Amino acid sequence: MTLSLALATAALLSAEPSTLPPGHPVIPPGTQASPATSGMPEGHPPTEGVAPSIQPEQLPPGHPPMSGTGRAPPSAEELLKQLDSTEGLAGREKTFEIAASLGRLYYVNGRNADAVTYLQQAVERAKPTRTLFLAQRKKLGKAAVPTAEAAGCGFTVNTPVEDMGAAAQERARKGDTAGAAACARAALTPVLEVAVMHANALYLSNEGAKALAAYDDVLEVEPRHEDALYARAALLFETKGEDVAALKEAGKGFEAVAAAHPDSYRAPMAKRMAALVEETVKAGGRKQLLASRAEDRRIRLSQAPAAAAPSAPDAPRPLSQEMVDAVKNTERTPELEQGLAKLVEEGEALLAKGQYQEALANYTRVVPFQPENGRAKAGMAWALVGLERPMAARVWGVAVQSDPLSVEKLGDTLKAKGDEKGAKALWEKLATDAPDYPNKASLQAKLGK
Repeated sequence: MTLSLALATAALLSAEPSTLPPGHPVIPPGTQASPATSGMPEGHPPTEGVAPSIQPEQLPPGHPPMSGTGRAPPSAEELLKQLDSTEGLAGREKTFEIAASLGRLYYVNGRNADAVTYLQQAVERAKPTRTLFLAQRKKLGKAAVPTAEAAGCGFTVNTPVEDMGAAAQERARKGDTAGAAACARAALTPVLEVAVMHANALYLSNEGAKALAAYDDVLEVEPRHEDALYARAALLFETKGEDVAALKEAGKGFEAVAAAHPDSYRAPMAKRMAALVEETVKAGGRKQLLASRAEDRRIRLSQAPAAAAPSAPDAPRPLSQEMVDAVKNTERTPELEQGLAKLVEEGEALLAKGQYQEALANYTRVVPFQPENGRAKAGMAWALVGLERPMAARVWGVAVQSDPLSVEKLGDTLKAKGDEKGAKALWEKLATDAPDYPNKASLQAKLGK
C-alpha cells in the first residue's frame, strides 16, 4: 500500500465527526497534539498513561514505517473496510489524485464495480483539460504538439492534474496555442493511464460497449497508446467474432501495436493475433473458422496412414478406432455424467495432496467423454505440470488458451482443500503464461500484488 494512497484515504475520511471532546480547541491541519504535559495549555487535564510518540530513529532496523498515530500504515484490506463503512464516500468531492487512488485500490483488489465509480470520477475531473487539448491541437493543424519541457510548462511529478490543467487554460487564454496544447497533454499523461484502467474495469463488469467507448476516448488523445490499442482490439475480437467489419478493426489495432511498439512484450502476441484475425475474416467469422478447422482436421485424420510414427514416451496412448467408436457410441446416461463428475472431484482432491499420477489417471478417463470440460482440462494440465512431463507445456497451453477461468478456479479449489502453496504456484504460472487474461485483476489480488 503506497503512502500516497493512505494519505488520500485519510484526506477523504477527514470529514468524519471529530473524536475530540465538546469544546476542545480546533487542532490546525498538519499539527499533532503532544502528549507531554509541558506542551499543553494552562489548565489542560493531565495526560498520564499516554505513550510518548516514537521517533523514526528509535525504531529497530527493518521495522515498517510508522504513521503519525504511532501505528503501521493500514493494509489494503483494512483500508477497504474503512472505505466501505464510510457513508456517502462515493458522492463526496474529490481531486483527481484521490479519486484515481481509490479507483486503483478497488481495481487491484478485484472490486471492479466500485473501481468504475471512482475511476469515472477521476476521468471526469480531467475532462475540461481533455477538451482543451483537443481544441488546441486542432488549432495547431499539422504542426506537432511540443513537449512540456520545450513549452516551459514547469511541471513536476508532484504537480496535481487540476493545477496542470489550469496552467494550460491560462496559456490558451493568452493565445499560446502550442504551449496550451503541450501543457494540457502533459496533464493528461496520468489521466490516460487511469482512463485505460477505467475501461478495463468496465469490461470486467460486463460493460463491453462502454469499455469500447472508453478505449476510444483514450485513443482520440493518444492514437498510439499501447494499452488502449491492444485492449480495444482484443475486446472487438472477443465480443464481435461474427462481425467482419469489427474484426477488421481489431486486426488493424493489433497491427498498430506491433508497428508502433515493436520492442514491447506484446508485439509478438499482437502479430499472432493479427494473423488470427485475418484468418477469421477470410472464413467469414469465428464460427465459420472453427467449423472449417474441424472439417480440415477430420479430413487429415481420415487420410492419415494406418501406421503412425512412434509416440513420445509420455504421450497419451493412441486410441484405436474401436476405442474411439466405443466412446462415441456410449450412451450419455445421468449415471455416466455423475460418474465423470465424481472422477473430476476426486482428481482435484488428489491434486491438492500432490498425488499427480493418480489424479492424471482420473482425468484421462474423463476427457475422452468430455473433451470440452474445462475443469477436466485444467486438472489434467496441472497434473502433467506436477509430474514435469515433456508434454505438460502443450497441454497446459491448451487449457490456458481455451478456458483460463477454469484454470484460475482450480487454484481456488486447491486452496479450499488446503493446498495453498499449489494454488499460488498455479496462479503465478497462469499470470505468467496468460499476460492478457481478462480477469487478471482478480488473479493479482489472490497473489497479493
